[in-house]
Amino acid sequence: MLLRQRRTEAPKPLSVSFSPFEDEDSDSGSGSEAEYDDVCCEKCGSGDSPADLLLCDQCNRGYHLFCLRPILVSVPKGSWFCPTCSKNKHNKLKSFPLVQTKIVDFFRIQRSPEPTQKPIQDIRKKRKRASSLVMSKRKRRLLPFNPSEDPTRRLEQMASLATALTATGTEFSNELTYRPGMAPRSANSAALERGGMQVLSNEDAETLNLCKSMMERGEWPPLMVVFDPQEGFTVEADRSIKDLTVITEYVGDVDFLKNRENDDGDSMMTLLHAANPSKSLVICPDEHSNIARFINGINNHTPEGRKKQNLKCVRFDVNGECRVLLIANRDISKGERLYYDYNGYEHEYPTQHFV
Repeated sequence: MLLRQRRTEAPKPLSVSFSPFEDEDSDSGSGSEAEYDDVCCEKCGSGDSPADLLLCDQCNRGYHLFCLRPILVSVPKGSWFCPTCSKNKHNKLKSFPLVQTKIVDFFRIQRSPEPTQKPIQDIRKKRKRASSLVMSKRKRRLLPFNPSEDPTRRLEQMASLATALTATGTEFSNELTYRPGMAPRSANSAALERGGMQVLSNEDAETLNLCKSMMERGEWPPLMVVFDPQEGFTVEADRSIKDLTVITEYVGDVDFLKNRENDDGDSMMTLLHAANPSKSLVICPDEHSNIARFINGINNHTPEGRKKQNLKCVRFDVNGECRVLLIANRDISKGERLYYDYNGYEHEYPTQHFV
C-alpha cells in the first residue's frame, strides 16, 4: 500500500515500512514477502521499485503503478485486476442514457425561464460603469463560461460526465459537502489560512454565482468527459474558451487533513492550509464531486508536460470561507484537453510518470 498523496501541499511521507505483498492472515509477513521476491513488472520486465509493484488479485502477475495505462498514483481500494484479467470483467464502458429526463434527474436540474445571456450582459454593464469611474490600471476579472447553444450538445456533455461519475461510483455534487464524522462547515474559515488568503472580489463572486445558477438551469460548461486508454477519464473543451474563464469549482467532502494523511485516494485537494496543522482541511472527491475530479494533471518534471497546462488552481476567500476554483490561464481551443499543475505549492505529488 502506498501512502496517500494529495494534489497540492502533499504531506511528508511517514516513516512506516509496509510491503504491498504482506499477507494479512499470517502472524509474520516475512514468508509472504519472500514468496514475491522474484516478481517483475509485466510491462517493463523489471523488479525494481518493489513498493510500486501491484499484484493482480486473479493471476498474481505484477505491474508497476507507473507502467499501467492509465497510470495509477496509489494502490486502489479493494480488489484490483490487471489489464488482461479485467477484459472479461469490464468489456465496455456503459454510457449514460442520452435521455433528457434521466439527465435532469441525475444532476437535479431546476428549470428557469431566464436566458443565460441576460445576466452576462448585466455583469458587463456593471463593469463598464465601474471602470469609467476609475482611471488607474485595474485587475483583470474572471469570466463566466459560455454554454453551447445547441441543447442536444449540452445533453451530450452532461451525459459524458454522468457516465464518468457512474463508472467511478461517485454522486454528483456542485458544492462542498460537510458530512457527519468529518470536518464541520464551521471549520472552513479563511481567517485560519497561514499567511492569509486572496479574497474573491465582489464582481468575481457575481461571476461565480452566475456560473452556478446557469448549471442549476442545465446551461452547462462546454466540456466533454472522454475515456483515454492511457490517461483514463479526462476532460476536453467542446468549444473555444477564453483566458480567465471560470471552468469549475473543485468540490467534494471536506475533512481534516490529519484524518486523511494515509488515505489511498488520488484526488484530494488542499482547501485550507492553516497555521495550526490540526485545522488544515482537504477536499475529498471520491464519493461526491463534479467534473473537476476528471481534469488531469501535467507532468511538471518535463518542459513538454508544463506546456500542456491551460488551467490554474486558485484558492479564494469567498464570504469568509475557503473555495477552490479551476480557471483558464490562457485561451483554450476546441478539442484541447484540460490540464493543471497538481503541485501548486510543494512538488511532492508523483507526476513524473504522467503522460
